[in-house]
Amino acid sequence: MTAVRGVVLDERTGPLPLAPATVTASFEEYPTVIRMTPPFRRAARGPALAALVLAAALAMAPGAAADENNAPPPGSSPVCAFYDGDGLTTFGEQGERVSQVQCMLANRRYLPWEAVDGVFGARTLAAVQRFQADHPPLVPDGLVGPRTWSALWRA
Repeated sequence: MTAVRGVVLDERTGPLPLAPATVTASFEEYPTVIRMTPPFRRAARGPALAALVLAAALAMAPGAAADENNAPPPGSSPVCAFYDGDGLTTFGEQGERVSQVQCMLANRRYLPWEAVDGVFGARTLAAVQRFQADHPPLVPDGLVGPRTWSALWRA
């Protein structure tokens, strides 16, 4: 088999066009054999499928709808997937638990999206206290413990 101007010459079957496949080796490296990848083996459908699954998840996520006053920034997602536990989260902490609290509060419109930064500061503390006050029997103490986590997951 040899390649001449975009056509593979096969002694058994005749000329085969290269258009439906991708050449993965150069002619100079392998003058008599060119390895080809058939079109059905390309990974182009993977990202499209992932985007479709994400879009479906966003459409069905509770509290994921955002109005024009509290829309997530471009390129971000209103789906909160930083942390799924119920560990105590308090003022001054940083990390995934704080990001989860902030994202859930932003989805429920207690915190603006620009405040979702993974740092439990004054804005997050005030948002947690407002959420707790709106969801009795929670005590508006600003501590995100098991009961507040449970209320956030259910809200």
